[in-house]
Amino acid sequence: SRDAMCSAGRLEYARAVVEGVTDPELPFLTIADMGILRHVRLAPDGETVEVAITPTYSGCPAMDAIALDIVAALAQAGFPDVRMERVLSPAWTTDWLTPAARRKLRANGIAPPRRAHGRRALFAEPAVACPACGSTATERVSEFGSTPCKAHYRCRACREPFQYFKCI
Repeated sequence: SRDAMCSAGRLEYARAVVEGVTDPELPFLTIADMGILRHVRLAPDGETVEVAITPTYSGCPAMDAIALDIVAALAQAGFPDVRMERVLSPAWTTDWLTPAARRKLRANGIAPPRRAHGRRALFAEPAVACPACGSTATERVSEFGSTPCKAHYRCRACREPFQYFKCI
């Protein structure tokens, strides 16, 4: 029916708007790149947009800003009624980063995490490749970088400092 087509088009548009929202701590990554966007749906009323997001970790301070950015982007796109949901289970993992996210991290001087495959590997990282030169002759300078989800490293080959997005 025509109403179903309109709803499908509205949902597709709403999803595109939400997928374009960026992470405030990593503004070169969208929430879709990060894998924190769980779903975008239209409620049965056909007007309310329901959005579910998962924090990268339970105390992530960016989640409030991301939720506000989603609501503002949808309002600007003509969707004033938004229902936000935070989904905590299953917990977010760096395995949810898209290939595009991994490329963008590297391009912005941040070493992307290796695949965690469901294991927590915060303190047992394998050799981390330098995003500038690719060398694995690197050393961790600090367990925490500019945010708790990143560590600070230095490359022994090219001597450049860089951040590493830790496996979670």
